Amino acid sequence: MTEPILAARGLSKEYGRGPALVRAVHDVSLSVGGGESVAIVGPSGCGKSTLLYLLGGLERPTSGTIELAGEPIHERPEARLAHLRRHAVGFVFQAFHLVDELTARENVELPALLAGASPRRARERAGELLRQVDLEDRAEHLPSALSGGQRQRVAIARALANRPSIVLADEPTGNLDTAATTEVLRLFEQLHASGQTLVVVTHDERIAATANRLISMRDGRFVGETRLTGGTARSLTEMAGLES
Repeated sequence: MTEPILAARGLSKEYGRGPALVRAVHDVSLSVGGGESVAIVGPSGCGKSTLLYLLGGLERPTSGTIELAGEPIHERPEARLAHLRRHAVGFVFQAFHLVDELTARENVELPALLAGASPRRARERAGELLRQVDLEDRAEHLPSALSGGQRQRVAIARALANRPSIVLADEPTGNLDTAATTEVLRLFEQLHASGQTLVVVTHDERIAATANRLISMRDGRFVGETRLTGGTARSLTEMAGLES
């Protein structure tokens, strides 16, 4: 059996203390193999986003361990964590987090430049990715000139800039209308089909239907898991009214 891309064991995150103590994530374990697509679903406030930030090294756990590409990130200094995030993880956020002053192309170039790529190689990679997300004709537009769906597709392209081992997505359709959700849904299906490892937290069953593992979370804990076959995922997509 190959080593998982991501492995978390006994993961917990607490805020505050005494009567004000909040257990956002409590004793969660998760293993994600290469090429898997995992959707973590649950109501707002159940700890999904906190868990994602822990898995990507954006927050430190109170207890437990996290290994990313075989490296224990829970005990790494911030400089090493930043290097690992830059090279091994792609992040997609609900609020896009694009740099307003940069064009779509420049936003996609940025992670590669920060990772040490030459300007020429960063530009070439950005062009490849903007074609992949069908936004080549919007490359020189600022985020303010793009629709919500287009901005999210730029954010997905940016997440792929350094060919990450895993993409972590936090409610990627949360700010989108139905038409834009359809575009992002199909893009995630394509990424999964291409072999990209994905972990998506969402309360939207339409985006969850693109995964092959569905994990339910409540009150900071995992409470169930279902493996979705291609047929099951397809039927969920059809029920959501997104099949063309």
